[in-house]
Amino acid sequence: MKRKIYIHTAAIVAFALFLSACVKNAPVSCFCSPNNLTITSSVFSTGLNNPRGIKFGPDGFLYVAEGGIGGTNSTTTCAQVIPRVGPYKGSQDGSRISRIGYDGTRYTFVDGLPSDQTAITAGSEVSGVADLAFIDNTLYGVLSGAGCSHGVRGIPNGVFRVNRDRSWEIVSDLSAFWMNNPVANPSTTDFEPDGSPYSMINVGGDLFVVEANHGELDRISKNGVTSRVVDFSATLGHIVPACETFHDGNFYIGNEDTYPITNKSAIYKVTPGGDISVVANNFSTVLGILFDEVGGMYVLESTTGHPMPTPGTGDIIRIDRSGERMTIASGLNFPTAMTFGPDNKIYVSVWGFGGIPGQGEIWQIDVTCVKQHYNAIRK
Repeated sequence: MKRKIYIHTAAIVAFALFLSACVKNAPVSCFCSPNNLTITSSVFSTGLNNPRGIKFGPDGFLYVAEGGIGGTNSTTTCAQVIPRVGPYKGSQDGSRISRIGYDGTRYTFVDGLPSDQTAITAGSEVSGVADLAFIDNTLYGVLSGAGCSHGVRGIPNGVFRVNRDRSWEIVSDLSAFWMNNPVANPSTTDFEPDGSPYSMINVGGDLFVVEANHGELDRISKNGVTSRVVDFSATLGHIVPACETFHDGNFYIGNEDTYPITNKSAIYKVTPGGDISVVANNFSTVLGILFDEVGGMYVLESTTGHPMPTPGTGDIIRIDRSGERMTIASGLNFPTAMTFGPDNKIYVSVWGFGGIPGQGEIWQIDVTCVKQHYNAIRK
């Protein structure tokens, strides 16, 4: 499953973000050293409910998938998620998609989407819309907070399309696909009948969804035709794959791994044919991967606190093509996704888990000089 983040309310501390800093107004040809880089950060937007996946649209606005606020409805007519994670409680209208204006102002773009929460009373994990992707000018989302086993009757976990009038409709019933096409080695002690999709990207006009609980990468056409690309459980077991990106013709997948947290998360390269190899390891709870234009890979760790999730321990690590690692940001409170903006800055969703409604934020991080530094030393 997508590993459940259990956070006792008393453990939540004030938000803090620490970033390296150096001289401002560095020239384009600056030769910054790894210990003296212009890395600046600022809060871009606030008022979000458990923000998850974030994507910039063709209109230049930032769209945010929100886990939402959970619900109070329960179901008894289907298989339930085992305690202490389950049984879930859900709602048919507890999550939404927000659009962020150029000045950081949040607007509700699509409302009335399903949301659920785990059985844990204090600090339960809330899920709803997991991620977003655009095909041309059409917005698609993937639900992780729906399905009968999540306390939401009549709406499956799946990929949905947002129409021009901002109504939405399911185009791929992933709950049914996963139930009818089980993976080779599902976890026997930790199983979600309706699945736990976490991330989604557009590659060549098709949508690719990473499902974390069963452990698979699936392909969905814009018309809803669904097929499996790779079954991670068949060869790697229950590694909890979560995030993805596509670079140089291959998928790159990061995994959360299971509790307790022990730096066993990795970055896997998956070819279009389904071959899997490890390209980087020794990470904790990886929830985001990016590549910059000079070949650097950025890895988002949601929490590095051991052995359980700890607020204020998330970070972003850059791995250069030479293999050198640099901490770009640290002290993040449960970051859940990141993306490059049209301005080439990194945007990060924080308080994606464990936050109270409205606590979620988007942070903006300028890594211009880092890219200039590594580009310059290779010339």
